[in-house]
Formats: sequence, C-alpha cells, structure tokens
Amino acid sequence: MTTDQSIAAAILGALGGVGNVDQIDPCTTRLRSVVKDPSRVDAAALRAVGAYGVMISGHVVQVVVGPHADNVASDLADLM
Repeated sequence: MTTDQSIAAAILGALGGVGNVDQIDPCTTRLRSVVKDPSRVDAAALRAVGAYGVMISGHVVQVVVGPHADNVASDLADLM
C-alpha cells in the first residue's frame, strides 16, 4: 500500500466510511466531499492523518491535503 493509499483509507474512515460519503472531488490542494451525516466526520482524525485543515459546512467537508490531492482522490475512488 502506498502512502497516498494509506492516507486515502484513513480519510475515508474519518469521513464516516463508504456509507457516509456521497461524493469526493479533488480541487488543487483539497478534497471536497459531500457526506450524508456530518456528525460522523472526525476532524481530529483527519488532521492526525496529515490534513492541513478541515472545513465542514453542512454536508460539505473540505480536507486540505496539499498538492497530492489528485492522487489521494484517485485512491479514494478505488476504495469506494
């Protein structure tokens, strides 16, 4: 498992798992996701896995991961 794959698996878990995520898209340095239940998102776990920042607004969660956002998003897609 590559580093990005490990990060992707941890991010997916911190977002509440596959069943909680409706959509994830990369955007330059961040992952934009839509979740079903925002209360299941663990912002501390996202930061612990290396996220530079986490913004939650309603059902939209943005996770700032840096310039490898595209790679992580691709690995997330494989996990879903």
